[in-house]
Amino acid sequence: MAEKSKILIIGGTGYIGKHIVEASAKAGHSTFAMVRECTISDPAKAKLLHKFKTLGVNLVPGDMYHHENLVKAMKQVDVVISSVGHLQLADQVNIITAIKEAGNIKRFFPSDFGNDVDRVHAVEPAKSLFAVKAQIRRTIEAKGIPYTYVSTNSFAGYFLPTFAQPGATAPPPPKHKVIILGDGNPKEAPLPIKVGLAISHSVFVKGDHTNFEIEPSFGVEASELYPDVKYTTVEEYLDKFV
Repeated sequence: MAEKSKILIIGGTGYIGKHIVEASAKAGHSTFAMVRECTISDPAKAKLLHKFKTLGVNLVPGDMYHHENLVKAMKQVDVVISSVGHLQLADQVNIITAIKEAGNIKRFFPSDFGNDVDRVHAVEPAKSLFAVKAQIRRTIEAKGIPYTYVSTNSFAGYFLPTFAQPGATAPPPPKHKVIILGDGNPKEAPLPIKVGLAISHSVFVKGDHTNFEIEPSFGVEASELYPDVKYTTVEEYLDKFV
């Protein structure tokens, strides 16, 4: 049986984080979720936090802006996972500083779920977003912290279920008309849409998910790590809509 870890998740009530917390607990790891005081008292989060408690998750009041609490929480675990949102990516330097002071963390997973930011050819505004993630990577490496970068590409559901249509939600996918993405030249649009368009350009025009081989020198394909997991290929997923 694989050795179980003690895991602290920062950003555990967010879009991705809540799934990480649940998966960690169900896998039998001692799971700690750092939760802000305002989240604990938020009625909209009550159901989620109750679910965490029923799974045996330890709720740790605090956030990454309170250094002493952060270090104290890390002293209880050996793995730290960050799933903070894009507005807080640069502030992960606070987590890095706390990890160095705690001195006991065996592995850190920064909030890096998406394109491999060291192998993208993005236009703005996604280019600047990816640059922040890349800088966090370099800081982790410079500090000598054991790390894993999880590049999940389009797993989160923003692209395939909607056929990459800007502003579309799914299910179901669009049935009558689709927009073919252009050449990456900037268009007038609200910032959130422009970010999505820029990422789409990186993925579908530049091919940044498939234009390199995963070399042993920098990574491993997830199915090699977890051969018992049934993965769905893009082709298999899209066949559902045929």
